[in-house]
Amino acid sequence: MKLKKLNAAILAGLAGYSLSMTVATTALAEEEAAEENVEKIAVVGARGAPRSVTSSPVPVDVLTAEDITGVASSDMNDIMMTLVPSYTLTRQPISDGGTFIRPAQLRGLPTDKTLVLVNGKRRHRAALVEIGGSGTQGPDIATIPTAALGSVEVLRDGAAAQYGSDAIAGVINFQLKNNAEGGSLSLDIGQYYEGDGDQYTISGNKGFSLGDDGFLSISAEVTDSEATYRGEQYCESWFCVDEQSDEYIAAAEAMGNSVHGSPQVQPWGQPNYSGAKVFLNAGYAINSDMEIYSFANYSESEGDGSFFYRYPGNGTIEDLREPDGSIYSPLEKFPGGFTPRFFGDITDYSFAAGLKGMTGSLGYDISGRYGYNEISYTLKNTINPSMGPDSPTSFKPGDLSNDELQFQADFTYDLAEYVLAFGASYMEESYEISAGDAASVEVGDYSSPDPWGFCDGTASADALASALANGLDCSDSSDPVYTAVGVGSNGFPGYSAAYTGTYERDSYAVYADISGDITDKLFAQAAIRYEDYSDFGSEVVYKIAGIFQVTDEIAVRSSFGTGFRAPTPGQQGTTNVSTRLPNGLPVATGLFPAGSATAQALGASPLKPETSTNFTLGATADVGNFTLTVDYYRILLEDRVNAISTLDVSATEVTDPDADGYDAYQRYLALDAAGVDGANTIGGVFYFQNAFDTVTQGIDIVGTYNFESEYGDTTITASMNFADQNFNSDPKVYFNNEAIYDFLNGTPATRGVLSVKHAMDDMSFTARMNYFGGYSNSDGASQLSAIQIFEPEVMFDLEGTYFISEMLSVSAGARNLFDNYPDAGEIGETCCGRIYRSDSIVDWQGGYYYMRLNMSF
Repeated sequence: MKLKKLNAAILAGLAGYSLSMTVATTALAEEEAAEENVEKIAVVGARGAPRSVTSSPVPVDVLTAEDITGVASSDMNDIMMTLVPSYTLTRQPISDGGTFIRPAQLRGLPTDKTLVLVNGKRRHRAALVEIGGSGTQGPDIATIPTAALGSVEVLRDGAAAQYGSDAIAGVINFQLKNNAEGGSLSLDIGQYYEGDGDQYTISGNKGFSLGDDGFLSISAEVTDSEATYRGEQYCESWFCVDEQSDEYIAAAEAMGNSVHGSPQVQPWGQPNYSGAKVFLNAGYAINSDMEIYSFANYSESEGDGSFFYRYPGNGTIEDLREPDGSIYSPLEKFPGGFTPRFFGDITDYSFAAGLKGMTGSLGYDISGRYGYNEISYTLKNTINPSMGPDSPTSFKPGDLSNDELQFQADFTYDLAEYVLAFGASYMEESYEISAGDAASVEVGDYSSPDPWGFCDGTASADALASALANGLDCSDSSDPVYTAVGVGSNGFPGYSAAYTGTYERDSYAVYADISGDITDKLFAQAAIRYEDYSDFGSEVVYKIAGIFQVTDEIAVRSSFGTGFRAPTPGQQGTTNVSTRLPNGLPVATGLFPAGSATAQALGASPLKPETSTNFTLGATADVGNFTLTVDYYRILLEDRVNAISTLDVSATEVTDPDADGYDAYQRYLALDAAGVDGANTIGGVFYFQNAFDTVTQGIDIVGTYNFESEYGDTTITASMNFADQNFNSDPKVYFNNEAIYDFLNGTPATRGVLSVKHAMDDMSFTARMNYFGGYSNSDGASQLSAIQIFEPEVMFDLEGTYFISEMLSVSAGARNLFDNYPDAGEIGETCCGRIYRSDSIVDWQGGYYYMRLNMSF
C-alpha cells in the first residue's frame, strides 16, 4: 500500500476539489492510470485525507454508481440495505408517517445515530418522528435519486468527533455526479409475482459545461408504485368479517374495494407511492486555486396507506342516543365498518453553496446550507366519533415541518507528513407542528356519557319524554345513553392547540483533527470536538485511530472514540394519538412529549443527550485481485432514547391500590387533570425517555475478488454482518418483559450478501444472494406467554444486461427470484388479517420481476 502516494493525492486536492486542481492532479492521474488495480478512494473516515478502503484506519464501504444502479429499486433505502448488510430496514404499512418515511438502522442502531452527508455536507432531517421505538428523526434518503449519484461512502464507525452529533453508528456520504458533459436516461418497469405492486421509474442525468472551467450536473427521477396485498380477510376472536350477515360482508368488501382496492377490509402490503425528485450539482473554478460550488434539491412525493379496521362494538362504531333519544350508529355512514385511509404529501428541498480553495499550504472550505422537509397529512374514510351524525368523513389533521440552517468553515493545513484539519460550525434547527382543521380535534357532545342530560335530570321534560318513547332506560348501564366515544379524527386525531407550535434551538461547534504517516508503516489520526446546544449544554468528544501496515498486503487497524447526540426538537415536541396493539388488541394510544406537563404527570422526565463510546479492531488484506476487511466493533450507548412500553389507561374507577386496574385509573386521572381531550377514551399512553444503556457489538466482513478469463471479467463480492445487542442497565423500569425480549431477539443477528458480476462481450450478468439469520418474537406483555422462532431465509436476485450499442442497453431480472417468503407470524401483533410480521427486516412482498432500458450519451 503506497501511503505516501495517497498523501500526495491529498496535497493535490486537499479540500476535495472537483475542478480547481485539474492541472495539479494531471500527472498523478496519469501515474495511477498506469496501474489497473486502483483502489476505491473514500473521503470520509479521515478529515482532510481521502484514503483507499483498505488503507483507511476505520471501516469504509464505497459503492459506485454501477453498484447503485445494479439494484432493482428506486428507493435509496432498499438499495443501501441490499448492498450494506449492517444497514437494515423494515416495511411498516400501519405506522402513521412511518408508512411514507421508513426508519432504518446501521449496525443495529437507528438512523438518527448515523450522520448523513451530501457532498460532505450534513443532510437535513425529515419532519417525521417515528412513533414508537427510538423515536427516530433522521434524513429521508429516499429523496435522493439514484441518477444523481457518483458514489456512496459508508463509514461504519463512530465519528462524532470528526463530523458532529449523530455520527454514533457511522456516516453515510452521498457524492453527487460532477459531469460537465454526457448523460444518461433509464426507464424501469416491473411487477410482483402476485400481479400487483406495478412500478415504473424514469430517471436521467445530464451534464453541462459552464464555460471552460465549470460544470452543472442535473439529475431527475419520476417514480410510481402501486400497493401490494399480502394479507387475508379480517377474522379474529373478537370480530370476524366472514361470520357476519351477507349484507354486512357485502358492504365491508365494497368499502375495502373502494378505499384501498381490495375486498380485504384490512390491507397489508406496501403502500401506494409516487414522487418526483430533482438534484443539481455545480462548480466553477475561479482560478487554479479557488472554486465556488453549489448543490440543491427539490422533491415532492405522496403516499397513502390504511389504518386498522373499525368494526361494530370496538369503541368507535357504537350506538349513541341523539337529542330526541333515538339511536344513531356510525354504521349509517359505513354499513360495513370502515378502515381509515391515511395520506401523506411530502415536500423536501435544500440548497448549499460554498467557496473552497488553497492558499499556500492552507486549504479552506467556507459553506452554508439550508434544508426543509414538510409532511402534510390527510385522513379519509373515517369519522370524529364524538361528533356523532354531524361528523365529516375526511379531515386535515395538520402538518409537520423541519428546517435547518448551517454555516461551516473547514480548513486543512499541510504539515509535510501530517495533515491538520480544523473548523467551526453554527446551526439553527426548527421543528413545527401546525394545526389541522377544526373537526379533526373537535371534542363533540358524545365524548361524555349522557350528553343530553336524560339521566341526570337536566334534560327538559319534552326531551326526556321523547327519549323514553325511543327506548331510553337509565337503569340499564348498557343503554347507549352512557356510551362515550373518542374525540378527533379517528385513527389520527388532529394536532390540538396545546401541542402545536415551533420547537427551536441553535448550536455551535469547533473541532481539530490531525492525521498522517508516523512511520512508513503506521498511519494515525486524532480528533477532538466541542459542541454546545442551546437546549442541552455542551460536550467534548474525541477519537483516535490508526492503521499499521504489517506487510505491503496486510494491515491491522483500530479506533477508539466518544460520541454525543442531542435529542432533536422533533423528539422533544412530537405528540400523537393512534391505534396500537399493546396487548394484541387495537387500542387508542397517546404519545405525549416527555417534557410536557401531561407526560410528567404520568412519570416522565425531560430528555437528555445520549453519549457513546466506540471501539473497533480490524484487519485488511490486499493481495493481487483479492481484498478483504474484517472489523470488530463495540458501541456503548448510554441514556439511549426509546419509547417506553405502553401503559394501560382506564376510566373505570378503582380505589384499592392493590387491585388490578388501579394504576390504569390513576393514569386516566392524570390525563384528565392535565386537560387531555377525550382522556376517558384513551386506552394507553407512552412517551420517549432516556430509557437504558446498551452495548452493540459485532463483526463486519467484506471480501472482493476480481479475475479475468477467456469467458470475460468476473467480480465476486461477499459481505457479512454479525451483530449482538444487550442491555447495560436494567430496562425493566420502562420495558415490560415482551419488549425486553423482542428488543434483544426481534432482528436477525446475521446478515449476508454474496454477489457475482460477470461481463462477456455484449452481455453482463449479476447474481446476488441475500441471507437473513434466524430471529424470534414473543407475546404476553409483562408475562411471556409464547415465543415464535423464525427460521433463516435466503433470497436470490438475478439480472442480465444486453448492450445493444455503446449508447443503449436493456436489462431484465428478478428480485427474490424464487418467490421466497419469511415464516408466517403466529402470535402477538400478527392479527387483523396480517400474515407476516410487518416489522420484519426480511422482505415479505414476494418475487418481483422487471425490465430496464438504459441510454448513455
